[in-house]
Amino acid sequence: MFSFRTTALEDQLDKALLEGKVACFCTQNCWDSEKRRYMYDIFKERGNLMHIFSTQDTELTAGFQQEGQFSHIIFSDYPLEQLNAVVVEIQDVGSRYFNYTRDVFALMDKLKTMDAPPSLYIVDHINPAGRVVEGSICSAKAEPNTAKIAHRHGLTLGELCNLYYNEISAKFALHVISALAVPSNTQLLPWTIAPSAEFVGMFSHEMYSGGALWLGTNVNPGIGTARPYEYIGAPFLKKLQPPTTEGLMLRPCSFTPAYGLYAGEKCLGYQIIIEAGAAYHSLLHTLTMMRYFVENVPEFRIEASLEQKLCDEKLLSYIRGTISEYEMREYMKTEEQKWIRKAKKFLLYDNYPYRIK
Repeated sequence: MFSFRTTALEDQLDKALLEGKVACFCTQNCWDSEKRRYMYDIFKERGNLMHIFSTQDTELTAGFQQEGQFSHIIFSDYPLEQLNAVVVEIQDVGSRYFNYTRDVFALMDKLKTMDAPPSLYIVDHINPAGRVVEGSICSAKAEPNTAKIAHRHGLTLGELCNLYYNEISAKFALHVISALAVPSNTQLLPWTIAPSAEFVGMFSHEMYSGGALWLGTNVNPGIGTARPYEYIGAPFLKKLQPPTTEGLMLRPCSFTPAYGLYAGEKCLGYQIIIEAGAAYHSLLHTLTMMRYFVENVPEFRIEASLEQKLCDEKLLSYIRGTISEYEMREYMKTEEQKWIRKAKKFLLYDNYPYRIK
């Protein structure tokens, strides 16, 4: 059973929320600016809050783990069958790699296997990356709990969950609370509260669909600095002229990451600056820069993890130089159009996803 609700969470009259045992699956973004409280405070006041599933790190810590992965929301050690409802409120960032969104999909996978699962409530938020679409639908082996969506998907978390619910043929009750149901979603810009410790920049959401792919190489996309995904660099990037695009500037610069790849080392590279009003296709630009580095920088290395993050053999072939830029662009155009047609079936709001032409 699926429902889309246009009134606030606290106004829902479901017995599971009013009297049942409730767990909250959330980040710092569950802050209600109008009521000056967190979402889970509703259930604390009612006396039926059983557990809070939240991030492993505080919201502005490094977030970069020993094994090179960012923080997750862990729920697997809790007996979910004892609950009547799980309420989810995180801020998705608009690209399919985001860990917390994949954690929500992992939760949905778990609920699907249960004989008597709790109802799932998604408190929706506006997508900070907007309705812009970039890239292809995942077609190869991907990272765990990755949905078959485009690199930059143009949907809200509620719409993504609506899609994933159908994709896995789930039967548990799924309810999405509209992002327009409370004033805080329009009072605050979606990136006012950092969605995660690795996602603190005001422009990160526009650069993440391409920028995150650098994590599958030996170039650092500003991880360990105050402006992740707005910078790229490595100790070996010297005197280069990487490709740019209309409405974009690459400012030569240097930075020293506090943690992560090249921690404590001086990195040479570029700040990616989007000119006012310009439309930036981060994925396309990142692919062309990687192709340039493959052809011109002997030290540049593609790691095995890039294949799972990119999840597309044709785009990987372009980076490696076996297909032309024209072929890659035509392929991406077709894939973006395909994704938009698929996504339209699961929209919950009036505005439509679109591609950068």
